[in-house]
Amino acid sequence: MFFQHIYDKSLAQGSYLIGCQATGEAIVIDAKRDVDTYLAIAKQNGLRITHLTETHIHADFLSGTRELEALTGAAMHLSDEGGPDWQYEFPHEGLREGSVIKVGNLSLEVIHTPGHTPESVSFLLRDHPATDEPVMLFTGDFVFVGDVGRPDLLEKAAGLVGTQDIGARELFRSLRKFSELPPYVQVWPGHGAGSACGKALGAVPSTTVGYELIRNWAFRFENDEPGFVDYLLTGQPEPPRYFATMKKQNKVDRPLLTEVPKHPRLTKEQFLSAYRDGARIIDARPKDMHAKGAIPGSLGVENSLSFATWVGWLVGYDETLVLVADDAQIEDLTRKLMRIGIDRIIGYIPTVGDLGLALETRDIIDIDTFKSLLGRDDIQVVDVRGATEYAAGHVPGAINLFVGTLADNLEKLDRSKQLVIHCQAGARSAIAQALLAANGFKDVKNFSGGMAAWSATNQLISCA
Repeated sequence: MFFQHIYDKSLAQGSYLIGCQATGEAIVIDAKRDVDTYLAIAKQNGLRITHLTETHIHADFLSGTRELEALTGAAMHLSDEGGPDWQYEFPHEGLREGSVIKVGNLSLEVIHTPGHTPESVSFLLRDHPATDEPVMLFTGDFVFVGDVGRPDLLEKAAGLVGTQDIGARELFRSLRKFSELPPYVQVWPGHGAGSACGKALGAVPSTTVGYELIRNWAFRFENDEPGFVDYLLTGQPEPPRYFATMKKQNKVDRPLLTEVPKHPRLTKEQFLSAYRDGARIIDARPKDMHAKGAIPGSLGVENSLSFATWVGWLVGYDETLVLVADDAQIEDLTRKLMRIGIDRIIGYIPTVGDLGLALETRDIIDIDTFKSLLGRDDIQVVDVRGATEYAAGHVPGAINLFVGTLADNLEKLDRSKQLVIHCQAGARSAIAQALLAANGFKDVKNFSGGMAAWSATNQLISCA
């Protein structure tokens, strides 16, 4: 058996290429959209991608399963579980509880494991003829290392009211199936630490059934369904705004993108024309460079592992984008954005100083200046972290407006006062500062040290 875990750090998303070396056949599970990765792995190892599958209709990234099908002709095996509202709307080979996908001498048995979503399935792998005992379980967003999939995304991100409680109870029942598997079975989930698909995902890539039964919090509620539901639904992170679009795009027939686009470097004239026509400028340079000189109206989101997530929070799918980034970064940025379906990029520029525009600067303050401003009637302190972080401890007097929904809550800001913002360590507050400037709040001070600097020497207020 050939096995490779492909891990996208930018979305903390895992996919898998598994092959039978005797027959040369291979299957890909939960493919990301830039599918050249899988084609290269298969070629390097003398394999043909003949089968494709997914654990569920994804909300956090745009699946590459259909791109791979178009390029390889492989059979798509997708869940038909979950009822009429949870069916893939394009041709595929349907899977149900007990279905088996055969890949050479390998077999993957389908286990219906609803909860995260109604149609979710897991795949129990056997490596014949070595043994008929199961070897691996691919759980998608069902069971993670140390956590389980959240059932509230359909309600919070897609607006399907009432689904989170139903999903939580279904997940409780699905966990019983998991607990009945042999303890030695390896568990390979769809996400790791940093994903918004859970609240306590572990950083190691895999686990075992036995280890999760001992260490995973979800198995402490064996006979307490209400307690499980309450704990599961409490304290989940805010789901990014783009999740609703991904959920739809992964379900319907959509245009395919079978190659990584190559975006042009724009001339000054081309850029200014696009800028005047309303293109959204995404400045992916380091946040300190953006602070020293920013194109008016631009959104500063430095190129980090969270780049796509923040762009997905703040940019509409109907917007035309221009990136500010070095030549060497463009392919990486393009891949990150295409993985969440953001394709309307017309080009990029590497610098901002030669455009003939009056650049903006951002006011960055240190902890001493921050302290000197606290308690004043003419100051409004805004904590742009998530609600759970804020509840766990915050600066006295600070209000909480999460950066991802800040643009929807501008009326809660007092324009008669000096605004001072912060987050945990400066990354999110830099994004918020640029976002506020684009919405007319030009004089905003950013305490970039954030809670990391504050909590080292000061007392926090808890909402508990």
